[in-house]
Amino acid sequence: MSKLRILIPKEEIERKVAELADEIRRDYQDKHPLLIGILKGSFVFMSDLIRKLNIPLEIDFVRLASYGAGTETSGTIKQVHGVKTPIKGRLGDRHVLVIEDIVDTGLTVRFFLDYLGRRKPASLKLCTLFDKPSRRMTEVPIDYVGFTVPDTFVVGYGLDLNEEFRHLPDLCVLEDQE
Repeated sequence: MSKLRILIPKEEIERKVAELADEIRRDYQDKHPLLIGILKGSFVFMSDLIRKLNIPLEIDFVRLASYGAGTETSGTIKQVHGVKTPIKGRLGDRHVLVIEDIVDTGLTVRFFLDYLGRRKPASLKLCTLFDKPSRRMTEVPIDYVGFTVPDTFVVGYGLDLNEEFRHLPDLCVLEDQE
């Protein structure tokens, strides 16, 4: 059995999302960016973020898999659902901002940034709400970071364990119960 302990309460998350939105809004004013969320975990963060941005933008989603069932990455990244919005579109080369829930080993995000980079967007940046640099296996340039979290498995605010706990409004740590 596991017990949940709140690591970052929803009020702190709300404040940080607003701060990130302010920073992104300044950087992307008049650029009509394409925000690409990495599913499934980023959907809660991205939803809250775009409501606070208040600038013209487009959204798309990609679904990448590296975990399967459990808490350890397999190290193999596969694209389950790809980007549908053209990077070179009616507005010219797009300014792309990737939205991720958590950067852990960096393998998934590195794979996706390399994939997008080959499509030569006007700019390519990464925003993550949670960063866990202690687990990094590959270097990842993160342009917008909400919180740095310790090397522990976290759930809530879109993050899951075997599809559970996404609904929690806080970021929580699963603690083993004896």
